Amino acid sequence: MQWEVVIGLEIHTQLATQSKIFSGSATTFGSEPNTQASLVDLGMPGTLPVLNQEAVRMAVKFGLAIDAEIGQHNVFARKNYFYPDLPKGYQISQMELPIVGKGHLDITLEDGTVKRVGITRAHLEEDAGKSLHEDFSGATGIDLNRAGTPLLEIVSEPDMRNAKEAVAYVKAIHALVRYLGICDGNMAEGSLRCDCNVSVRPKGQIEFGTRCEIKNVNSFRFIEKAINTEVRRQIELIEDGGKVIQQTRLYDPNKDETRAMRSKEEANDYRYFPDPDLLPVVIEDTFLDDVRAQLPELPPQKRERFQEQFGLSVYDASVLASSREQADYFEKVVSIGGDAKLAANWVMVELGSLLNKLGVDIDQAPVTAEQLGGMLLRISDNTISARSPRWSSRPWPMVKAAPTR
Repeated sequence: MQWEVVIGLEIHTQLATQSKIFSGSATTFGSEPNTQASLVDLGMPGTLPVLNQEAVRMAVKFGLAIDAEIGQHNVFARKNYFYPDLPKGYQISQMELPIVGKGHLDITLEDGTVKRVGITRAHLEEDAGKSLHEDFSGATGIDLNRAGTPLLEIVSEPDMRNAKEAVAYVKAIHALVRYLGICDGNMAEGSLRCDCNVSVRPKGQIEFGTRCEIKNVNSFRFIEKAINTEVRRQIELIEDGGKVIQQTRLYDPNKDETRAMRSKEEANDYRYFPDPDLLPVVIEDTFLDDVRAQLPELPPQKRERFQEQFGLSVYDASVLASSREQADYFEKVVSIGGDAKLAANWVMVELGSLLNKLGVDIDQAPVTAEQLGGMLLRISDNTISARSPRWSSRPWPMVKAAPTR
């Protein structure tokens, strides 16, 4: 039997505000445990949450960038459940009236085709704390520094049909939120995490199969591996006469397997209701106009401009526009070196190889855009040759690795 895979993703994006969504506590990563949690974050009696306006602005900026409906009247709700790192016993989130409604995002697949993925909603919520198990024998430590950190949860339609499409979508979201300046995108630090909803159905069937949700996957590679592993598990289970049970699962990269956390029957009744301490948020047209005026040139527009202005191929333009930092670096090199295609080759191939070797991003490159542009200018006027042993055998003989952060 031929099977069709159906994938929908929920991406939790940590917003790059200086303080938490409902308190003045700092959001700095890596601080000593429990040094950035105020009485408001803990929900102590007598405290009241106050909404961070910058979090609202960032959510609206994302909504406008994906051509979404903006909920100009949106409401915060309490999502009630118990967990040791959730001291209030509830999480402030949004349910029926989110800040961002239906939108879409176009992704470029490996064969160069463009696919549109629908986005159901994006809503604001506070993060929970963190449970620590590794350093406590037989016990669990609780770090509440993360409690109250502002999140934008981005929920897609089930429009993806394989793991590579899912990874392309996550990469597009990752690039977009960094372009917008609303998230640093550091997946290793948990700034962007993904829940993968996966199901299979016989090819040609209209009804969806039973889905399972893989929680908190935090790298592009693991997203692809987790989805493929879960797809294999479901197909083998069905073909052996079994039945997929709706579950929340975790992916173990060491064993390359997904494991059940809880089934639908064990799921909590969250008992959503409007938060009595927070008024509905009313977004005026003037606020929308102000945020719209702050939108930068986004990846799709930048890719098109690179093709038209510099005569680059679709592939080259897509690679160079994949991050705001790389696009800015490339344009600065071109402004000095002049030859856009030569600059594209050096930025993507020679510099890219060096950065991979050093294990750093382009904003930590030991060669500035001005230095590279000047060198390419000398290559263009034949002062030096890019084919000489000095450059071809070791492109960056004068370069030392930049210190890592």
